[in-house]
Amino acid sequence: MIVKLAEGNLKTKYGIFNEALYYDGQKEAIAFYMGDLKDSEEILCRVHSSCIFGHYFNSIECDCQQEMDISQQLIQRNGKGIIILLDQEGKGNGHFALLNSVKFKRQGVPQAEAYEAAGFKKEARDFSAAAKILKDLGVKSIKMLTNNPKKVNTLKEQGIEVISTQKITLE
Repeated sequence: MIVKLAEGNLKTKYGIFNEALYYDGQKEAIAFYMGDLKDSEEILCRVHSSCIFGHYFNSIECDCQQEMDISQQLIQRNGKGIIILLDQEGKGNGHFALLNSVKFKRQGVPQAEAYEAAGFKKEARDFSAAAKILKDLGVKSIKMLTNNPKKVNTLKEQGIEVISTQKITLE
């Protein structure tokens, strides 16, 4: 189950985006999109998890904010696309896990393994809400902006046609 709670738009440095706020009974999720998505095919799509360090504190230890910026730029250039923001801080483990993983990451341990070293799951996120949102908005097929095969696999398993993937490369 997913319910659309509210809609609006937001002027950004990359143009005007529409926003739809969803709720799945436990968490909120945001569809942030440009253009008419109903019955559209091959829509650029970024499924993005919240990141307090990157989005609020401008951390240089993660690339979350850069990935968001690149995604918005690509959507602006294309004139159409969607970013689905999921409330899944710390790869779904929460901010407590993120704080506890930092010491391992600073020792050179990759982020997923740093969570495990701190006693948490490498990957605790669930991307199924993104599939429900895409279906609600009437998107027919997507081109995913992602470096994460789990996102692609989850959306496919949930009945979303993923035409292609494009890695987010940081400059």
